[in-house]
Amino acid sequence: LLPGEATYPLYQAGLGRSRADWLVGMNMTRAYTLLAQKQGYEGVLSVGRVQTPTLRLVVDRDRAIANFVPTPFWDVVGLFQARGGAFRATWKPRDESLLDETGRCINEAAARSLAQRAEGEQGRVTHLETSRKTEAPPLVMDLATLQQEGSKRFGYGAQQVLDIAQALYETHKATTYPRTDCRYLPESMLSEAEGIVTALLQSDQRLQSLRDHLDLTRKSRVWNDSKITAHHGIIPTASRCDLSKMSEQERNLYDLVSRHYLAQFMSLHEYDQTDVVVTLEGEEFAVSGRRVKTEGWKVVFSKVLANQGDESSDDGDNEGTQRQLPPLTQGELCTASSIDVVAKQTTPPKPFTEGTLILAMKQIARFETNETLKARLKETAGIGTEATRAGIIETLLKRGFVKKQKRALVSTATGQQLIGALPTLLTAPGMTALWEQSLDEVADGRLTLQAFMERQEALIAKRVQQ
Repeated sequence: LLPGEATYPLYQAGLGRSRADWLVGMNMTRAYTLLAQKQGYEGVLSVGRVQTPTLRLVVDRDRAIANFVPTPFWDVVGLFQARGGAFRATWKPRDESLLDETGRCINEAAARSLAQRAEGEQGRVTHLETSRKTEAPPLVMDLATLQQEGSKRFGYGAQQVLDIAQALYETHKATTYPRTDCRYLPESMLSEAEGIVTALLQSDQRLQSLRDHLDLTRKSRVWNDSKITAHHGIIPTASRCDLSKMSEQERNLYDLVSRHYLAQFMSLHEYDQTDVVVTLEGEEFAVSGRRVKTEGWKVVFSKVLANQGDESSDDGDNEGTQRQLPPLTQGELCTASSIDVVAKQTTPPKPFTEGTLILAMKQIARFETNETLKARLKETAGIGTEATRAGIIETLLKRGFVKKQKRALVSTATGQQLIGALPTLLTAPGMTALWEQSLDEVADGRLTLQAFMERQEALIAKRVQQ
């Protein structure tokens, strides 16, 4: 605890944030709504410090998709026959004049020429390296991750996930406080693991088979006092709960939270990764393979992922599907029994879902082009908070600025016209970075609340006049 005077500037910064948010929202919303009404528009054109840059993310993404022009490229894939069996490897051109900026071959003639020269010829294994790799379990959930996973696995909306998580916390007493931006746990809670796991396995019989895989003395990277913010990650409670009283949606999210907690008490996932280069006709063909040595924590996700046919990016990447390679030796000769030229095209960016838009709001620095502002945004937790991001998306939907197409969020003509009409100052995420900078100065006592508000009022008055 600190004396009141020590935290008074922080209180002033909080006042400044809410007052300036209100001034921007109230004045800009009224100004643009009245302008639009003169042109026959009947709704409200709401403008806000967080909702407007969020809308711009969706509009920019939709424009990128609409304006996307596919570019052809070609892969050359060889089927090689070694002593121990066959394997496929892909050409990695070394001549940069054949490649685009992402390393894809854009010269069809060169690809077809190599395929004709190389088919039936012998290549040599010029690089062979096997290394043991380990993967730690994913951290426990925070609200944003739960919203992303809920969207990806089940198609749930961001507000829907928040409501379900709130019910699990308040009604069922099954999980801890949900409106958290932290994925770590305090070390003192390690002593509660026995009680939590016992209650969890009693509550959900489906998890009983995992009992033998758990080591409750194991201390994963999730236990870290220095990473704790106002709250810790979302985990099951030590209270036994009745799954029959939960809806299907509640059971689904409870299951995700539970499995991420149990994974902390399981061994690392271990595999051997083998990287191979075959040199043929002076060109290199490369492939990687992996052989799992210890399944480890992935056991806890195997059944749930098999049921959903989709593996979360957080639970391991697609490398898990890499083929196993036959036994090979350095310098071994391999015959290229066939060489295929595969014609491909670049694909447009994907539209946002509620889950990926929440992630974009959290990682807003990626969308800022000004390097100074980008660095400032990296220091903040993005735009919006864990508790407000779902509500922002709901507002955009309610106002008719974005709409849902299956799981995707797309901007409407109204949303696109609003972003087109607004000055960059109101739509760019960098505005939030500048605000945060000024509010930090207020919190540190280097800028008075009055001076901060005078700046905001002058800026807003100028915008209204324009």
